[in-house]
Amino acid sequence: GMLIGSIILVLVAVVSMKIVPVYIDNATIKKNLVAVASDNSLQNANAGQIRLAFTKRAQVDGIRVVSAKDINILRDKEKLILSVAYTVEVPLISNISLKFDFDVTSD
Repeated sequence: GMLIGSIILVLVAVVSMKIVPVYIDNATIKKNLVAVASDNSLQNANAGQIRLAFTKRAQVDGIRVVSAKDINILRDKEKLILSVAYTVEVPLISNISLKFDFDVTSD
């Protein structure tokens, strides 16, 4: 009984260690999209300037899952809305992987 409980605990711990960074990256991407979209100096900027601002923030935070070219830029009533859809695949064991689909927006 104790051995099976230990095995289950180890499996849960290993899976958690693989999943948690994916959600941390997602939260960081969301934070950066919100920061760029709410930056007053970028409200009238062109797409290149907006992407450059995201790239700088992404480099500081170590985001490698998405790049500036993946970002969709929309202006809605003078408000800047940034979004990105991406997929992350995390290998678990041998040929078993977990796939995460995210659709993040700045609003």
